[in-house]
Amino acid sequence: MKTYFDTQVEKLYEKANEVITIYLSTNHKDENSQVNIPEDFKKEFFSLVDKVNLSLMEDKDNFYGYFLFQTSREIRFDISSPTAINFKETRYVIYFNPIIFLTLNINQMATTIKHEILHVISMHLIRSKEFKDRYSSLAINMAMDVVVNEYLDYLPPYATTLEWVNLNYSLKLLPYESFEYYVEKLQTAIALLESAKDAPADDLNKVDNDTDGKIEMDYNPEKTHDLWEESSDIDKKTFKEFTEKFIDNSQKGNIPNYLESIISSIKSNENELPWNLYLNRLMGTVESSKKKTITRRNRRQPDRLDLRGELRSHKAKIAVALDISGSISDEEFKQSIKEVLNIVKNYNHEIIIIECDDKIRRVYTVKSASDVKNRINIRGRTKFTPVFEYANANKLNLLVYFTDGKGETELLTMPRGYKILWVISGRGDTLSLKEPYGAVKKLSSIEMKDDTLELNDVVRDGFSMNNQQGTFF
Repeated sequence: MKTYFDTQVEKLYEKANEVITIYLSTNHKDENSQVNIPEDFKKEFFSLVDKVNLSLMEDKDNFYGYFLFQTSREIRFDISSPTAINFKETRYVIYFNPIIFLTLNINQMATTIKHEILHVISMHLIRSKEFKDRYSSLAINMAMDVVVNEYLDYLPPYATTLEWVNLNYSLKLLPYESFEYYVEKLQTAIALLESAKDAPADDLNKVDNDTDGKIEMDYNPEKTHDLWEESSDIDKKTFKEFTEKFIDNSQKGNIPNYLESIISSIKSNENELPWNLYLNRLMGTVESSKKKTITRRNRRQPDRLDLRGELRSHKAKIAVALDISGSISDEEFKQSIKEVLNIVKNYNHEIIIIECDDKIRRVYTVKSASDVKNRINIRGRTKFTPVFEYANANKLNLLVYFTDGKGETELLTMPRGYKILWVISGRGDTLSLKEPYGAVKKLSSIEMKDDTLELNDVVRDGFSMNNQQGTFF
C-alpha cells in the first residue's frame, strides 16, 4: 500500500523528468545553457528532503540529521549519484540529483545522505587529492566508497560495496581496512582488467547518456566525487577546523561506536599517518625487479602465447639506519624492526641494518627479528651524510632512518633514486635538516594490525575504527 511519502516521490519524479525533457528539447545544442529548475519544484523537493532528515533525527544516528541542518542544499542534474557534497566558503553544500535520488525509498535516501557526511568526517575530500597522480579516479572513488559503505545499512542496489568489488574484480579484500589498502588493491585489479579486455580502465564503468554533461541519468562510480573539485581552496588546517565545528554542532546525544572513533581521530593531534602505516604505504611504491615466467601470460598481449609474462622477484634493497648516538632504546628499536619486518614480509625484499653516528659503524642483513643484533655501545655525535653516501653507492630502493633528529642542517651528499622515511625517536621532536628529501614521522607505540580479523571486531557499532585513525591527512 502506497504511503503519502511514496505518492509525493512519484509526483516529484514525474516533474523532474518534465524539467529534463524541456531542457533537452529546447537547449540541448547550446553549450552555455543551464537546466532551468522551477522554484515550486525546488520547494516541493526540499520539503521531501526535510522529511528524510526528520527520519534521521528520530533515528539513533541523529548526528547525521544535525549535520545536514548546517549544510546548504542545491539541486544539480549533472551529478552521477543521488547525492554529492563539497565545501564552499565557510560551509558544506549537499547536492541532489532528483532523477537518481527519487528512485530510492526513504531509508536509502537517508543512507545516501549519511554516505556523504561520512566522506566529510573521514577527511576524504582532502585525502583523495594526495592520490590523484598515482591512481585512477575510478580506483580512488571506489576505495573511499567501500570504506564508508561498510558502516551503512539500506544501501542503494548499485552502491559500491566490499562484496561488489570482490565479485566484479575477482578480489578477496578484507572488511574495515583503510582507504590506502583498498585503493592500491583496486588499482591493480583495474589495471589487470584493462589489460585483459584491451580497454581503457576508466571506461569500464562509464555510461554514455549523450546529454552534454548537463544531465546525468545513471549512477557512475568514476564520477561520484567530481564536485569535490569545485570546493573552496583552503589549507588542511582550516579545512579540519571547519569540519570539527560542524561535528561539534552535530553531537546532541549518543552516537554509534564507529562514529565516535572517526570523530576521535579527527580531533586528535595525530594529523598524519603513523610511521609504520606510512611505511606500509611506501612499500606499495617501491620498485622491485621483474623476471620472465611461462606460467603467466603477457599482460599487454595475452593472446600471444609465445610471449612470456612477468613476476616480481621482490629483491629491492631496503636499509634501516639506526642512529646509535640517539635516545632510542634497544627495546624500542627491536620492536620497530619487528614492525618493519612484518610490513615487508609479503615483499621478501633484502633488509639491511646500518648502525651509525658520525660514521657507519656496522652493516648487516636480517631476515627475521632473531637476526637483529644488540647495537654497538658507541655514542658519537650524529652525522647523516655517511648513510646517504652508502645508500647512493649501494643503489637502495628505500631508506628508513631512526634518529633523534639532531644532526647536520644540510646533507653533503644528495640522495639519488630512492625513497626516504625519517622516524624521529626518543626525546627528539624535529629533524635538523632543512631539506629532509622524504617524509618525517614521530616514533610512537602503535600496535600493528594483524592480517587476520577477530570475529568480535566485525560487528556493527562494535568495530573500532582504529585502523582508520591517523589516515585522514
